[in-house]
Amino acid sequence: MARVFSGIQPTGEIHLGNYLGAVRRWVATQHDDDALYCIVDLHALTVPKDPTELRAKILELAQVLVAAGLDPEVVTLFAQSHVAEHTELGWVMECTASFGELRRMTQFKEKAERSEFVSAGLFTYPALMAADILLYDTEKVPVGDDQRQHLELARDLAVRFNSRYGETFVVPEAAIPPVAARVMDLQDPRRKMSKSVDSPQGTVLVLDEPKVIERKFKRAVTDSESEVRYDPEAKPGVSNLVAILAAATDRDPHEVAAGYTQYGPLKADTAEAVIELLRPLQERFAELAADPAETARILAMGAEKARKTASATMVRVRDRLGLPPL
Repeated sequence: MARVFSGIQPTGEIHLGNYLGAVRRWVATQHDDDALYCIVDLHALTVPKDPTELRAKILELAQVLVAAGLDPEVVTLFAQSHVAEHTELGWVMECTASFGELRRMTQFKEKAERSEFVSAGLFTYPALMAADILLYDTEKVPVGDDQRQHLELARDLAVRFNSRYGETFVVPEAAIPPVAARVMDLQDPRRKMSKSVDSPQGTVLVLDEPKVIERKFKRAVTDSESEVRYDPEAKPGVSNLVAILAAATDRDPHEVAAGYTQYGPLKADTAEAVIELLRPLQERFAELAADPAETARILAMGAEKARKTASATMVRVRDRLGLPPL
């Protein structure tokens, strides 16, 4: 079984795109690999957060992931801040990376341009991300296009450290996920559904109530002509609805589109399919939310499992660097 690592920030609620594009796949493959799923709460601190809200979001995210079907007895589910070795190795990676490498990160450039306050942590974020990955002898990292540059840096830093100090880190490979439904914003179907973009009516959250989901799909942007067909370039709005319905019902988008001649029934059926898809998740989430102590226990158990590997890695790193043993 390959060692797989993936991190997710507790910066907002999980939306339908997150669920169909990543979380559902994590659940489906959890028995195939030795997988670690980390709530990267330290990364969330690159932008100032309300402490009470952040604490609640960390707990909520863990509950959503378990409610979606991740089994904490099978995978290692934990919070980054519970394992101190992340920050220790993060500093080592900052000392291994060059200023020029970090400055070239496109995500830093984009986020810095949109922010009045740019923290040093935002600049060194990729070094901590490299530490997250390398700490666990990770072999495969599922990545989308937006994170590919960060993974390449992690690989470069692993190779550089190994070259300077001797074999220490596994050099991770990118695991290109199978093509999943590309869920677009319901109000702006040329743009991906995103929790970082303020579009409340265009974003379906996995914890939205059924009536809210129904209303969002009813108001979804379609196209001027009335024909229903799957053509993302020419008909992005309708094609988005078709793709979501296909993903929710495990069918081919072209097959789905052939069953409709009007937009109204397509919107109604897509809403109904999404509501039914999310119903088991929402019911399980309600149980977990009513017992926060159980979620805390799950995260503590995951942190204990993660620490065993992380501490062993840091023993190697400290030895290679010439630091005194603890």
